[in-house]
Amino acid sequence: MAINLEDDILQDFLLEAGEIVELLSEQLVVLEKTPDDGDLLNAIFRGFHTVKGGASFLALNSLVDVCHKSEDVFNLLRNQKISLTGEMMDVFLQVLDEVHRMFNEIKSGADPVAVPELLIEQLLAMQSAVTDTKKPATVRKKANKKSAVKKNKNIKQVSEQFLSSKGDISDEEFENLLDNLHGAGAAPKAIDSEADSSQSGKNDQISDQEFEELLDQLEQKDKAGALGSTGVAKSKQGKIDDLITEEEFELLLDQLHGKGKPPDKVVAAPSPPVARPAATSGVRREFTENKTETTVRVDTSRLNEIMNLVGELVLTRNRLNTLRETFEDQRVHKAISTLDLVTADLQNAVMKTRMQPVKKVFGRFPRVVRDLARSLNKEIELELRGEETDLDKNLVESLADPLVHLVRNSVDHGIEIPEVRLKAGKPRQGKVILAAEQKGDHIILTISDDGAGMDPEKLRRKAIEKGLMDSITAARLDEKGCFDLIFLPGLTTKEQLSNVSGRGVGMDVVKTRITQLNGQVEINSVLGKGTELHIKVPLTLAILPTLMLQLGTRKFALPLSNVSEIFELCSKKISVVDGREVILNRGRASPLFYLRKWLLKRNESELDVQRDAHVVMVHAGNTMVGFVVDQVLGQEEVVIKPLDKLLQGLPGMAGSTITGDGNIALILDIPGLINAYS
Repeated sequence: MAINLEDDILQDFLLEAGEIVELLSEQLVVLEKTPDDGDLLNAIFRGFHTVKGGASFLALNSLVDVCHKSEDVFNLLRNQKISLTGEMMDVFLQVLDEVHRMFNEIKSGADPVAVPELLIEQLLAMQSAVTDTKKPATVRKKANKKSAVKKNKNIKQVSEQFLSSKGDISDEEFENLLDNLHGAGAAPKAIDSEADSSQSGKNDQISDQEFEELLDQLEQKDKAGALGSTGVAKSKQGKIDDLITEEEFELLLDQLHGKGKPPDKVVAAPSPPVARPAATSGVRREFTENKTETTVRVDTSRLNEIMNLVGELVLTRNRLNTLRETFEDQRVHKAISTLDLVTADLQNAVMKTRMQPVKKVFGRFPRVVRDLARSLNKEIELELRGEETDLDKNLVESLADPLVHLVRNSVDHGIEIPEVRLKAGKPRQGKVILAAEQKGDHIILTISDDGAGMDPEKLRRKAIEKGLMDSITAARLDEKGCFDLIFLPGLTTKEQLSNVSGRGVGMDVVKTRITQLNGQVEINSVLGKGTELHIKVPLTLAILPTLMLQLGTRKFALPLSNVSEIFELCSKKISVVDGREVILNRGRASPLFYLRKWLLKRNESELDVQRDAHVVMVHAGNTMVGFVVDQVLGQEEVVIKPLDKLLQGLPGMAGSTITGDGNIALILDIPGLINAYS
């Protein structure tokens, strides 16, 4: 079957069902720790049911098959017919992996390949393990009769109220109907009738005599009336018959939502409106007004276009602020001030539309930690904090891979096996914390563990053994400098290679990626106690706060997030170490570089440094360096513009911008600048 990727319904299905599957991944990991959580079992059951419904509407049969069999197993779990085991959870997670694989195949325009037969057989084997199949036939028959009467009674009650309503059925009402059809872990919600109110204090159980009397009454009922347009047998007064079969109930659902349409969120073709009779007497139901949709889905390309236009407005605002003093009319000053405020508010509002909660990244880690701990025979608890912290969408996507690598390192290198932890006086179960919080215009991400910690001496020794550093330089490193050695390519403390780590590849890539995002990484560790990694990144990369500098007659913009301190150049603070100039500041010697020599023409760079020159201390990755500049002009928000084709690839340049006075300034890429010229 050819996949039509231009089908709007298909795209809506992939988006909505993809979110459901991501949520299922988190829910399954939690379920393994709380296997008796009825609400969670119901939620997972409905998740598979929803994906199955949407896939059925689109005729994605292989996806329907695996979701249907998974749904059947969870129906047994939530009705306590079978018990959850670790092996079953492994199968469920494999099912999710297969569903992800199918989604990717559909997105590429291919018909999804069916899941391996072995996986289907494992799901079927779970269904065959029902615990009540050994009950005597007579006992089972009687129990089934009671269950059928109770189920049909509930279906009747919900259906009566549905038919007596005036508006569309709500999600909650639909779930109640679904629970009564398949069985639920809890009683239906949102059912409010006078009959229920009068019987609220009575026990749901009935005696055998009452059960037999009820059967006699039901058999004597008049079955007059045919299956109407809603698929339910109705009497002449428009009332629903006392009993409806499951087939009749399925017809009711098909009329309501359209056959094969998922019940929740997944968009499908609209079904015709269902004619409903007047309210049934004796039933009271409260209905809420239909709420107006409060969200709208917008393509990210449109948001980027709006952001670009706001960026141009910011540049115009900066230009007007610069020209303000040239106008003597106070009315012009007032208008420019108003424009300044409105532009700032608009800028913040548009930036918020690009924000996403960090939970988009954090959601994958319960599965990562669970699988890795299981493969390493470790017991690990993952705690997530600050999941609702908002971050620019582009940053959320860019941070995903670095964070996965850092969390895997905490699990593999940091947390010890249970036996070692017990000998060290620690609990068997290790703990990894992944946290996010906003501080000013930055986000702080923290990955911490209560594992073995890092040995600075071992890191120093490994760096020398690998030839990454000579013994004299290594001896000068303080404790934090030793911790930063893990970011050197080829350095690893693992004695044996594994499929997880030991090759010395990855941490250097993590550092490079975070540095490209104008971020910083800081490591704190105590041997035997644990390790903390702090990642600091800006809230957004769309509009960049910068420090404007002047070298000769040219202006340059330095990302403000990298600036640590500014002070006047003093020859008394300059020293020479190993043939390189350093600046002594706050008891620390940092490399000193003259930007004039790097960025200006030779005849300009050879001019003497001005007396009022300043030193700008900046972070270059985890290293502090000092830049000597002629003049510091002040802070300014700029919009990064790409360099022309002739200038693309110019080392140390991140882009360009238009300053408040209408001139062009180059935006400096600090790590690239140092790597290219130092």
